[in-house]
Amino acid sequence: MRRKFQIATVALVVGLALAGCGSEQAGSGASGRTGAAKSVTGTGNDNGTKGNSVDMQEAAETSDGMLDAVLKKIDPEVQWAHGPTTKGSCDVTRRRTVMTIVSADRRQDFLDQVEKFWRESGYRIKAKNVDETFPAVYAQTDTGFGISVSVRAKGQVFFEADTPCVKESKVAEPKSEPNGPAYKGVYPLPSPNVRSDHWSA
Repeated sequence: MRRKFQIATVALVVGLALAGCGSEQAGSGASGRTGAAKSVTGTGNDNGTKGNSVDMQEAAETSDGMLDAVLKKIDPEVQWAHGPTTKGSCDVTRRRTVMTIVSADRRQDFLDQVEKFWRESGYRIKAKNVDETFPAVYAQTDTGFGISVSVRAKGQVFFEADTPCVKESKVAEPKSEPNGPAYKGVYPLPSPNVRSDHWSA
């Protein structure tokens, strides 16, 4: 009888010890999940809201820098011109139009160069259109800026950069100078008309 009582007592003590250990692990797990949730919330705020201290002009300049960077990485160089800037309720879209003729045989190579650069820059590739005639790549930065490259009518290549939601402000024209005719006041821009030994082949 005494032996049974001792066994029962040992089992009870071990059970309580295991229960205490389990509670500690559960507490640690809950704490970890709370931390993760806070991290995600913080990232969301960084992606741009109306409470953001950044205004439309500052955000547009960031987009300009993103567009400048990718166009400088294309090898061989292509000629480009500014497209129209548009404002939404709390965001801005900057555009660049490629004036170099990019042949159907070179389109994928062109988009591959762009995608590789964006990946190396830490952008997340959100979507790709693998259509042979109108391919496109859509990417996003960890701060909520979107950027895309797409092939449209007559094989013309377009770049667009969208800001996250930011404070309302006036937006000036881009400061970057095109590496060809500016086509100021011309819309829509002409079809691609610059031949390249590489891209137009």
